[in-house]
Formats: sequence, C-alpha cells, structure tokens
Amino acid sequence: MRIDSLDVYHVKMPLIYPWRTSYGEDYDIHSVLVRATSGEHTAWSEVCSLQAPAYLPESVLSVFSHITEFFGPHVVGREYDTADEVNDRLAVFKGNSFAKAGIEECWWTLQTQITGTPLHRLLGGETREVSAGADFGIQDSYDMLLGNIQTAVDAGFPRIKLKVGRGWDLEMLQIVTSTFPDMTFHIDCNSGYTLDDLPFFKAIDPMGLAFIEQPLNYADVLDHAELARQIETPICIDETAVSVKAVEQAIQVGACKYVNIKPGRIGGLANSIKVHDICRDAGIPVWVGGMLESAVGAALCVEIATLPNFTYPGDLFPSSRFYTQDMADTDMELTPQKTFLPFEGELPAPDHERLAKMTVQSKTVVPAS
Repeated sequence: MRIDSLDVYHVKMPLIYPWRTSYGEDYDIHSVLVRATSGEHTAWSEVCSLQAPAYLPESVLSVFSHITEFFGPHVVGREYDTADEVNDRLAVFKGNSFAKAGIEECWWTLQTQITGTPLHRLLGGETREVSAGADFGIQDSYDMLLGNIQTAVDAGFPRIKLKVGRGWDLEMLQIVTSTFPDMTFHIDCNSGYTLDDLPFFKAIDPMGLAFIEQPLNYADVLDHAELARQIETPICIDETAVSVKAVEQAIQVGACKYVNIKPGRIGGLANSIKVHDICRDAGIPVWVGGMLESAVGAALCVEIATLPNFTYPGDLFPSSRFYTQDMADTDMELTPQKTFLPFEGELPAPDHERLAKMTVQSKTVVPAS
C-alpha cells in the first residue's frame, strides 16, 4: 500500500457538560483527524491528546504540527506492506505516540477499505459485542453524582469509573460506596497523587474497588510498584502505557495488575495488539479506553477491544453522552445490553459540513516534488 497524501484537521468539538479531572476541565474536545489517500481509496483516523499538555506531554497543537511538518512528510509517497513498517519509518522520531498513532491507524483503515475486510478481523479480533462501563468526572455536587450513578445502575452498566482529585476523593468515595455497596467501582486518579498520599490509598483499601487507575505520575513506574506492595487494591496503569516498552517494564517491576489500552496514546493499533499479547501472556487483563473522540476515533477502540484479553468493560460511550451532534456521519450507539458492536461495513467518517464547521486549522501533506 502506498500512502499518497494526508489531509490533517485540528477540530474543536463542544461538550454538553465540562469534563473535569484532577488536572483540570475541558469545555471542548480538541482532536486531530487524518484522512489518508492511497490510489482511489481514502480512510480516516482520529487521535485526541486534548487541547493542553495536561494529560500527557503532547497537545493538539503538537500533534497537528508533528504530523504536518515532520511525520507526514517522512511517510507519504512510500509503500508499506504492514503497520509495523509505518512504525519503523516513524521510529527516527522520539516519543509523540499520539501523533504517530494518527498516521499508523490510517494504514489499518486504508487496509480495511482496500481489502473489504472488517477492521476487527484484520486486527485478529472476534466478531463479538464489546462491553462498556459508565464513567463520571468530577461533578458539581455529591447529589448530582449520586443521581447519575443511580441512572447508570438502573440502566444496567456492569461497572462505574469515578474520577478523583484532591477535595473530591475520600469523602466522595465513602458516600458512593456506602450508597451503592453492590456496584463495581474503580477510580481514576489521572496521575494526581504521590507516594506521600499513601494514607489516602490505605484509607480506601477496604472499599473493594476493582482497581485504582493511574494513581501516580506517568513516569513513576517504580513508585507504582511500591504503592502496589503497600496496598491490596490492584493498580491499573493508563498514562504510563505510552509505549510497548513502558508496559513491559511496568509488568516486570510489579507496577500493575491491569492495563488500560488507548490506541491513540500507545502509538496506534499495532502497538495495541502487542501490549494486549504481552498482558495476556502475563495473566494481566486489559480494557480499552478512549479520549472523548468522535465516533471516528471511538469506533477504532471498539474494533481493537474485540481481541480476547479485553475482559474488563471499556471506556466507550454513545455519541450522545458528550456531544449534541457527533462529528461523524455514523453515531456510536449502545445496545440494550450496554455493549457496542464492531463494524462489519464502513467505519464512521466525518460529516463534511460538521467537519468544516468545527475545523480550527487544516493542512495537506503530499510527497515533496
């Protein structure tokens, strides 16, 4: 497959309700969409590193710039038989896994267009339903949170994830777990704590949480291993999982018992498969996470989550959860069983009018003349 050109779009999608975490709040989601062309075929990817470098060092501006100024020109105009060949070509550049994923995922979506094979089949997945959980960021009040949790419980979601941050942690969890003692909860700290907060982690240890997601800084692998030795509740890494090597080392030192795989954050779908396999061989369950993408990006998360070791319900959302109108021409919709179905035909693509309305900047990358 020859990648002839890349059309790159920085888009801004307004949220229905602000997304609040330990590192701040977002009123709009800034994302980068990439359309790749190979002959008569075109296909899309989406990566969302968020507007500011608060989740990880990358931002929407760095992703757009790196794809359009460096990564894209280095890739277009060449033949690639496998996604690994795309990654090998990009390996000269250090880090920047979100930007690399924006290109690598296009290889896969082009391949499904060219071969007529559903993406989950190309990835080695099964045609099966993918279970989704409910997630709640930091809310305006406890009453608001409890009401939202009750709605999720009544709807039949299998688990609930709660964002925590200083001032919205211990008391909130005491209230929630006492109100819903039979519900499966886990918390997401978004790197907001340190080992100095060991008393907090020990205080929540008896609450029966499924796990604690990314309690410490993304680079603090040894500290995660130390925390894991100090408490009974399992640790799950998220922001730490920026590469295959990072996951391998986290497992080697005992830093985690679960791994969240976000295709955009890990550098694409080929790396997602590798991490899935490493975790499977180590007896560590994985689950899929998203970054509040439109259905263009969220669909890729569903496709990868059809692999067999994705056993914990994922961070997957219907389009209506965050957006009045999705960017894509096809909405993401939950089944009554709170699952998503992989796509047998065309993957979602941006609606042209909505794309034009939400585009902040765009640029086309073609081979140098």
